[in-house]
Amino acid sequence: MTAELHGGSGDEQRSAPQPGNRSSGIDGGIDLPRIERAVREILAAVGEDPDREGLVETPARVARMYAEMFRGLHSKPRQHLQKFFTEKYDEVVLVRDISFCSMCEHHLLPFMGKAHIGYLPNGKVVGLSKLARVVDGVAHRPQVQERMTEEIADMLLEELNAKGVAVVIEASHSCMTIRGIRKPGSLCTTSAMKGIFRKSLSTRAEVMQLIYGDRRV
Repeated sequence: MTAELHGGSGDEQRSAPQPGNRSSGIDGGIDLPRIERAVREILAAVGEDPDREGLVETPARVARMYAEMFRGLHSKPRQHLQKFFTEKYDEVVLVRDISFCSMCEHHLLPFMGKAHIGYLPNGKVVGLSKLARVVDGVAHRPQVQERMTEEIADMLLEELNAKGVAVVIEASHSCMTIRGIRKPGSLCTTSAMKGIFRKSLSTRAEVMQLIYGDRRV
């Protein structure tokens, strides 16, 4: 028997930004005034007037946006896996279609998509929403998709001592769709297979079938 759940964009997947010392301009470790000054410089550098009506509040808006998008730099997603239940369940646990949005560290443009996480328990199981919270925490930082995939997989393997972990991420990168080669609709897929999912082709095939079903052969 396999436990399976489809993710989404529900409230249970969202982590509130950590409170910061707003009186000093620090929001959860993010220096808002410094970002505002930098954005003003960028606007001036491209030939805009940062003091015109439509842009005068833009630096503050961008600073708040970065505080939200990069809140994962100052959070500890690993903590969501440290409250677990002892169970004898020994089949695959899978949560599919966990929506996320992250930021590519090369151009500081967003990439977004869905994460699929499966693991084979070794006596420890976590609440299904915790897997979505881990994705949310890891996603909110500048990074590349490959590292995000590996980091989530390693975190589950270490914290749950799982027999196997499978993480597959599918994402659209705006650095490929709105600039450069400009290929809307392109999708990047990365995977990280740990433990038995890496060693056993049949077990890996099972979890991939659970993830994709009839979508892929």
